[in-house]
Amino acid sequence: MLIYGVNPVLEALRAGAAKRVFVSAKREEAAHILSIAARQGVPVERVAPSFFEALPKGHQSVAARVREKAFESPVEMVGAARRRGELPLLVALDGVEDPRNLGAIMRSALALGAHGIIIGKHRQSGLTPEAFKASAGAAWSLPVSREANIKYALDQLKEMGLSVAGASVAGGMAPWEADLRVPLVLVFGSEEAGLRRVVAERCDYLLSIPMRGVDSLNVSVSAGIFLSEVLRQRSGKELKKT
Repeated sequence: MLIYGVNPVLEALRAGAAKRVFVSAKREEAAHILSIAARQGVPVERVAPSFFEALPKGHQSVAARVREKAFESPVEMVGAARRRGELPLLVALDGVEDPRNLGAIMRSALALGAHGIIIGKHRQSGLTPEAFKASAGAAWSLPVSREANIKYALDQLKEMGLSVAGASVAGGMAPWEADLRVPLVLVFGSEEAGLRRVVAERCDYLLSIPMRGVDSLNVSVSAGIFLSEVLRQRSGKELKKT
C-alpha cells in the first residue's frame, strides 16, 4: 500500500512499517524523513513532481510503500490493557464509511487512552491511505481489530466483563451522567443512519450529547467528546477494579 503525507510517512518509519520512501526532487523540507530512512536502511527514491499527480491533495510530495498493518483480536486488546493494570477502553465502529472519519477517530482514540478500535469487514471503511492520512500516523500505534460480525465481537467483550455503551443522536444519557469508570466499549454507528438496531440492542445503555442549535455532530467529533469524558472521569476519580 502507498501512503502519503509527511506525518503518516514519519509514523510509518518510526513503526518500522515503511519499505520504500518517495520524495519529490524539488522538496527540500524532507531532511528529517531522509535521516530516519537512512538510519533504518529504508530505500529513498527521489522522484519527479509528476509522481504525485495521481495522489489526492495533501500528499505534501512525500509518500511511502508500507507493509500491511497487522490486525489484533478484541480479546488481545483487553488482555494487554489488564496486564498494564488499566481499565480496558475500546472503540467499535458500526458502518463508518468515510476513511477520513475513521482516521480522525483513530487519532482521538490513541490520544485519549483507548486500547484499540474494532472495525467491521462490511459497509465499513478499511485502513486506506486516506485513513492513514487523517490519523496523522496514529493508525500505526493504535491496535486495530477487523471483525466480520460486530455483534458477535460485542457479545464476546460483554462476556469478558466490559460494558457496551452506544452513541445515539437522541434518547440516551448525557455521557457525564453515566459512570464510565468501568471496562468499556464505546460503539459508534454510520454517518447517515447511526447504530443498526441489532447493534443498539446489544448495548447496555445509550449515550447522547445534549445539543443546541444543531441536530447532530460528525461521528468523529462525537467520538472525541465521548472519549474525552471517559478520560475526565477516569483521571479525576478513583477507578473501579478491572
